[in-house]
Amino acid sequence: MATEASTDLYQQRLKKFIEEVTLYPVSCERLAMGRDDLAWLDGVLAGGAKIVQLRDKESDGLRLFEKARIFRQKTLDAGALFIVNDRVDIALLSGADGVHLGNSDLPAAEVRALAPDLIIGVSCNTEEQASTAESRGASYFNIGPLYATQTKDGLSTFLGPGAIQKFSARSALPFTVMGGIKKEHIPELIAMGARRLAVVTALTCADDIATETRAWLAAITHQTTLA
Repeated sequence: MATEASTDLYQQRLKKFIEEVTLYPVSCERLAMGRDDLAWLDGVLAGGAKIVQLRDKESDGLRLFEKARIFRQKTLDAGALFIVNDRVDIALLSGADGVHLGNSDLPAAEVRALAPDLIIGVSCNTEEQASTAESRGASYFNIGPLYATQTKDGLSTFLGPGAIQKFSARSALPFTVMGGIKKEHIPELIAMGARRLAVVTALTCADDIATETRAWLAAITHQTTLA
């Protein structure tokens, strides 16, 4: 049950998400060119990221919890939001700002009832999923995958940038876009109405993660001012 304190905390977190987040870095240690998630984290925060998502499908629960606690402290120090992929328990125990849920993860409505102060993101692969995101308790939804991506195996269907206008027309919630996004896609995505671009390999594979993060932030800001 939501209390006044949890409602206030949620509103603070959501306000920061809406007003400050443009680039949404998501970790993937196996694609980080031999660097661990903590090195990646230091890089994206040094580059100015206002949000990070810890996505770790390989670590056991204890290792993930320990990693999440470090992520929490470093993001607090940097004034950035911290989102945990999938693991609601890890998000709550580490004091994260939110959790991102895929279509095979826990139902968003039940998570909202359990944790009213968390930002909850949901992945949407269809327009119908986008249309029900708010009623399911989501704070934002993700549209994707837009392009071919290395982060999910077995995918053969990609939505393309045209999905942005179709999906966003089905919900008033803020949204992110994700899936194989490269820097050259930024003008098209911004023109289609995207304002928050979630990326994995664009930063995990960068020679200098901090420099690349700054470049992405500047490019998104520039294109947004032109839109």
